[in-house]
Amino acid sequence: MAARLLPAVKFLIKGGLAGAAVYVAYDQGLLGSGTEGAAALKKAQETLPPAIQEWTNYLGWELPPTPKFDFSVSNYWNKGVHTVMSALSVAPTRACEYTVEGWKYMKDLVK
Repeated sequence: MAARLLPAVKFLIKGGLAGAAVYVAYDQGLLGSGTEGAAALKKAQETLPPAIQEWTNYLGWELPPTPKFDFSVSNYWNKGVHTVMSALSVAPTRACEYTVEGWKYMKDLVK
């Protein structure tokens, strides 16, 4: 009986954790518009370092200082998105060109 109940309990726990993660992400504004996501990121950047420092002091751990970045992550993210969208927009044309080249190559091999 317990052997058949254990997988169901594990499934319910995993489903509950996944649901909770989605709820928290939605509640914090991570699944909303870009401005809501930026506000949530700013809130996390202000809140997390003091909380982490408090827990490390409580546990007696010593963490190295966080690295400082002198570039905008959002600019690199946007550049990546633009690159991917550009590649996807020309993909059908490139596929046709490569198909024509492949047929020419095959015809030349058959001759």
